[in-house]
Amino acid sequence: MARKTARKTVRKTAAKSPSRAARPRKTPLGKRRSTRPPAVKKPRQQAAAGRTALAGELPHWSKAEIAEAFRRFEAADPQPKGELQYVTPFTLLVAVVLSAQATDAGVNKATPALFAVADTPAKMAALGAERLQDYIKTIGLFRTKAKNLIALSQRLVDEHAGEVPRAREALEALPGVGRKTANVVLNVAFGEPTIAVDTHVFRLGNRTGLATGKTPLEVELKLEAVVPPESKRHAHHWLILHGRYVCVARRPLCEKCLIADLCKWPGKAV
Repeated sequence: MARKTARKTVRKTAAKSPSRAARPRKTPLGKRRSTRPPAVKKPRQQAAAGRTALAGELPHWSKAEIAEAFRRFEAADPQPKGELQYVTPFTLLVAVVLSAQATDAGVNKATPALFAVADTPAKMAALGAERLQDYIKTIGLFRTKAKNLIALSQRLVDEHAGEVPRAREALEALPGVGRKTANVVLNVAFGEPTIAVDTHVFRLGNRTGLATGKTPLEVELKLEAVVPPESKRHAHHWLILHGRYVCVARRPLCEKCLIADLCKWPGKAV
């Protein structure tokens, strides 16, 4: 009987006093840490919210909300610029082709040495695929990209007098150049109000509800329709940079987001 009573007493005592893990820990300054959980959605909640966004089930943005979002982007960065290093429309075209499934930082490490010896279509074509590979071997898919860049350069020499064309159709006809690459070149090199949809813009458009779609083309066409005309010139860079550094894939930094109050994503942590 004594043993049973002792056990009951221990259990009652343990129930009254919080465990060591449950007690708020003291910081080095002697202050107790807050036990309140951070304002972050659980992974399952965010995953469910992501599926809702991709299904296009988010509320639509009003024209006033869209205009306000781009007003804030402009106020924060009036002249946004891409991170790929280039000098001419041709070197930009080469850099963008190389950036497919690679980082801008990785491309920027390789291109200075390459452009020092081949900064025109004629010089690039003369370089040849094998020698070109030596300059870009640190970049993913470098063999395929080398082959495409040599063919692209030769096509520019033969059909465009060594100049990068300003027409979308002509750009997309070049080896290794798709719609996104053409949009980047038209926007950055020639100032056209095109919006290139890469993985960051695609994610941001769907997650926020600004422009939902199951393909990059769907998102692009919706952005073309809703972005204010005065914002289209720089919308490409504002969205890419925001998606790359704030509205990131795994854990979006909603607390630093300029448009968090406008965002329709149910998984946002604000």
